[in-house]
Amino acid sequence: MQDPNPFMLRALQEAEAAALRGEVPVGAVIVDPATGEILAACGNRTEELNDPTAHAEMLAIRQAAAQRGSARLMLCDLYVTLEPCAMCAGAISFARLRRLYYGAADLKGGAVDNGPQFFAQPTCHHRPEVYGGIAERAAGDMLRDFFRARRDEGKGSL
Repeated sequence: MQDPNPFMLRALQEAEAAALRGEVPVGAVIVDPATGEILAACGNRTEELNDPTAHAEMLAIRQAAAQRGSARLMLCDLYVTLEPCAMCAGAISFARLRRLYYGAADLKGGAVDNGPQFFAQPTCHHRPEVYGGIAERAAGDMLRDFFRARRDEGKGSL
């Protein structure tokens, strides 16, 4: 098996940390590819913050924009372990991220290559380059294991 990209590996670590906090295990990293600097690394925090917008991608975009002092992250790349939803795809477009790399496809909630395919819509003003399936097995396994454990916990409480 080929070693994952180091930025996707960091996103996977953020996803694992999210799972340990009881969050859906999704991690995101924003990188300045010119320097290799990680501007933001976040995992989901929707439960912790009681905030339905606290997806890993949203938190990473907020953090990177604050660090840059700009709402535009034009020369930056986003690595995320799960195909972004419509909300996150919109934020990616508005932030003008250069490239999106994601791990596992999301057949139910994804909005990039599945569902509404946000970047293909004529009303989308910015379309990043998109590369899916990066460390797909590791990302998918983490999500499947998380939800399997949740289902198993639910069976024990009946």
